[in-house]
Amino acid sequence: MSYSRRLPHIVGEGNALFITWHLFGSLPQERYPPPRKMNSGEAFVWMDQYLDQNSIGWLRRAELAGVVEEAIRDYDPHAYVIMPNHVHLLITPTIPLPKLMQAIKGRSARAANRCLGISGKPFWQQESYDHLVRNAEEFRRIERYIENNPVKAGLAPTPEKYRWSSAWWRGLQPAATASAGD
Repeated sequence: MSYSRRLPHIVGEGNALFITWHLFGSLPQERYPPPRKMNSGEAFVWMDQYLDQNSIGWLRRAELAGVVEEAIRDYDPHAYVIMPNHVHLLITPTIPLPKLMQAIKGRSARAANRCLGISGKPFWQQESYDHLVRNAEEFRRIERYIENNPVKAGLAPTPEKYRWSSAWWRGLQPAATASAGD
């Protein structure tokens, strides 16, 4: 299945997706798209590097990152990271992608705007970037990319030390206990 807004979106039922979206205004229109012609992959890398280098944004505030994390974790993600101005998510949607994004972005935007005491202003950029994960190797590469994003951006020494990520949550899980027969 596919649908299109400004960007084309190709999704397969039961397939994992790598999704990225950012705060409204965090990628100024005069800076994007980049000055030279790029394919979609190159443009994504440019955008992500720009957002990492300019890591100012509402999501540095714990209460705002927390409402985003809560909205994401309701949908059983494989991996995620909430950066100061953007989010990366690896997920196998159980509902259509437009409904998933509307649920996550809508819920978190309403809660964030309440925390900020504002209304009637966009919180998230309307569009998001998504990529259909094609195989297990690509899945593992994307998972590592997502969880290493705060390390690459200089926000944490290791993925597990960055509070707003699936790596941090996995680090909280108790180690598997040995069975009674061992």
